[in-house]
Parts: sequence; structure tokens; C-alpha cells
Amino acid sequence: MKKYILIIAVFFSIGISGCKKDYLSLEVNPNNPSVSPPGLTLSGALVVAAAITNQSYSQYGAWMEYWTNSGNFVPNPALDQFQITNQSYTGVWTSLYQNLTNFNNLQVSAAADPTLGDYQAIAMIMKVYDFEQLVDQFGDVPYSQAFNPTKYLNPAYDAQLAIYNDFTKQLDAAIALAVKGGTNPGSADIVFGGVMANWIKFANTLKLRIVLRQSTHAPNAAAVADLSTTSSYGYLDNTIDAEAQPGYLDLLSNGASQASPFYSDYGFDVTGNSTPNNTYYRASNFYISLLTNDNDPRLNQVYSPAAGTTIQGNTFGQVGAAVLSNSFTAGVGPGIIISPTMNAVLIGHAQACFMQAEALQNNIGLGTGASFASAQAAYQAGITSSFVDMQVGATPAASQAAAATYYGQNIANIGWAASTNKEEAIIYQEWFSLFGYGNLEAYLNYERTGYPILPNPLSLDPSAVSTIAPIRQYYPLSEEETNQASVAKEGTINIFTTKIFWEK
Repeated sequence: MKKYILIIAVFFSIGISGCKKDYLSLEVNPNNPSVSPPGLTLSGALVVAAAITNQSYSQYGAWMEYWTNSGNFVPNPALDQFQITNQSYTGVWTSLYQNLTNFNNLQVSAAADPTLGDYQAIAMIMKVYDFEQLVDQFGDVPYSQAFNPTKYLNPAYDAQLAIYNDFTKQLDAAIALAVKGGTNPGSADIVFGGVMANWIKFANTLKLRIVLRQSTHAPNAAAVADLSTTSSYGYLDNTIDAEAQPGYLDLLSNGASQASPFYSDYGFDVTGNSTPNNTYYRASNFYISLLTNDNDPRLNQVYSPAAGTTIQGNTFGQVGAAVLSNSFTAGVGPGIIISPTMNAVLIGHAQACFMQAEALQNNIGLGTGASFASAQAAYQAGITSSFVDMQVGATPAASQAAAATYYGQNIANIGWAASTNKEEAIIYQEWFSLFGYGNLEAYLNYERTGYPILPNPLSLDPSAVSTIAPIRQYYPLSEEETNQASVAKEGTINIFTTKIFWEK
């Protein structure tokens, strides 16, 4: 499949740049999109979706205590002090809408050809995947009017709950198309290789995530009931997850810029030197202390110590002489930046298991498609998947054995029997497993449940404007300038108090 990536990188570079005017500029008429082979459109849009998930959320990695500031740099006011404006962390808005246009074009063109039902189904599933990131960070967003600029030059903002309700309808329709079948995308599908049964599992897992998002604060009985209508097709789990692999290249061997997106951001460049993010983000003392106290062997996989030192880090928001330089602090480790050719994760094994564990524990019916007989089994499978994915042992079997030793401890939030608060234990372990690629998901879980319990104040920077991280993002300045009337209807946004509808 390596032949795809060089073509895709050029054709879809606009989708990840985040520098163009806005999403409205990408398309003249979505009902008559520019002609592109469906296979190329699909591959390209999937590459961009994976890149957004794996590259766009470094700030959440700091706020979730995975990494912190380096003594080699001056403090970043937006990151360390939460002094955020409508120009902070908003590039993802543009990137997501640009790529949603790609998926929408594919959906529209495939709908016109009865043989392309599989393409249409994947496009619909991925639109939910991308739109969910927008809603979960920005709240109300353009949805029903988003892709028809000739009719809606200034698209209205749909209510968050209404969008969530439509997600389930879109996923059900996509599953029906996938079951019906059509021309198989084959290798153009860089996630599942054309295995549509796995796309259905992915769609079901998204439905489960939608239910869990709402379960803590705003339960949706209709969404819960809908799980049973497609549950027999199953879910992602410890045997099947969603990862993109278009043929990422080994930088050192090829001298190219087509490495796996997470590695290219947090790993090493073509000369073997640390990338800027690898240099900037250092180990978090909070995360180190928990792993150490829990006798967790993942410590040596998530962090790589500076030469000749033990694993140590900084405390988030520290300033002055107390902040250690990179000569003394650990960076992102070998179990996270595995290789330039590593897959790009959309939903990983561990997260899929922990979502099922939470559903089973809270009596949210997974129906006949549940992968596990109990919440405990799903919980322990999630921990094991994390150990295997982070390559804790020299072989998968060794990693599995290490996981069993770890969760066999009589320690709360590790051993199942020792954990009186099962939800806290599940989210705590899911948080460990999401290090790096899953920064956004860890943040959203925290905003939903309050777990794991993080330091308060979160940042030690004396100039921090809040004791907690923002609970949402501002609408981008570009959106305020081009869609002013719609943004104005949303009222005044306070990023520390204006909640997404499902937040605790």
C-alpha cells in the first residue's frame, strides 16, 4: 500500500494545513463535487483524519499530565497559564472541516452510484468521527448547513444534542449500507483493508462512545436503546482496533517526510535528531509518581530518560530555577514512538475494551455483540492491550504476563477486587493507556467523569488565570469574521464555565 501515500500527501495537503481561509472555501457545490477516483478520495481523507487525531492535541497531553514544560523554553501562556484567545488551538477547527468536506464529497458522489455503498458507508462513519471532535470541543457547530455554501453562505449552528442524536441515525444508515455491500474499497481502505465487518464494529463503537459521553450528565435513553439494534455485529476490542496504515515510510532510510503522524511530531527527524515537540514536551512528575507507586512497568515505555539519568520530569506550570532542562528530564519513550512506520491510531484496542468495561459496569446494554462476559474481563483486557501496545515485554506473551502481574496487585484502581469505585478504576486505567495519541480522549473522559483526580491547581504557574484547564474551546477568529451572525447567536462563551452539554 505504500504507493498511496506519496499521491495522497500532495492531493490532500490542504486538509491538514489548517492555514486556508475556512472550510467554506473548499467546495463550490457539494452536489456536484470535483471528480476524483473514490479510492483516492477515501485513502486521502483517512490519512488526514488519522493525522488530525495523532497530531493536533498536544495541549491536552499537558493538561492531562502526560507531559509538561521543558526548562529549555520560556513558559507558553496559552498552555501553562490558560491565557487562551480565539486564536489559540483553533487550527483543528479548520482541519476538521476541510477533511469533513472530503468525506462529504465522497458520500455525495458514492450515493449517486448504487455500486459504491461501501464507500458511502465509510464516509458517513468518518463524518461522525470527525464531527464528534468538533462538538466535544466547541459545542454547537455548523452541521446541517455545513456543506452547501451556495445556499448557506453563513451556515447556522446546530444544537449539540441535536447533532449527537443525528450521529446515531447516520451510523445506523451507514451500517445498513455496509451490510448491503457493493464495490469493495480493498487497499484504498487504509484502516481495515476493505473488511466491512470491521467498519461496522467501528460504527458500533462510535455509537457506544456517544452513549458514554452522555451517560454521566445527560443520559439519552433513545441512544442507549439503539445500541441493541446493531449490537449483534460486535465492537472493536482487544483483537480488532481502528488504525490507519497507508504505507508510512522510515524517515532514516527514505529521507522522506511521510512518517507516521505521531512519530513525525514527537519522534525524530531524518537526521535522527529530536523533533521540536519531542524536545519541548518532557515527562510529568505527576504521571511518573503514579506509575512508580503502582509498580507499573509501563514507566520505562512511556518515557525515555536523559542520558545517564533516571526517569525524572517537571511539574506542570513550574517556573524559574526549579524547572529542569532536557539534560535531566525524560522525553517520550520507546513504547509510544515505536517507529516511523507505526500505525496511526483512531480508536485503539485498550480504549475499546475500557469503553465496554464502563458500559458493562453501568448496565448499559451492549447486546449480543459484547466482546466480554463481564466488566472485569473487559477491564483486564484493556490493561493487557495497553501493555502489549506499549511493548512492555520483549514479546506479546511477555507483555500479557506483565499485565497479569500488574492487575493482580491488591491496589485500588489496579486490582479489580481492590477497586471500590469501579468507574474510577476504569477511567484511571484508560487514562494510562491513552498516553500521546489519545490526548483528546483522555481530556474528554476527565471532563465527563472527573477522573483521574488531577492536581489542584493544575498549573503551578503564578500567572495562571484558572486552577483548572479550560472545559471547551473558543470559536476561531476566522469563524467570527466570516460567519459573524451565527457565532453571535451562541452568546458569550466562557471557556471555564460554558459547558459542552454532556459535561459533568
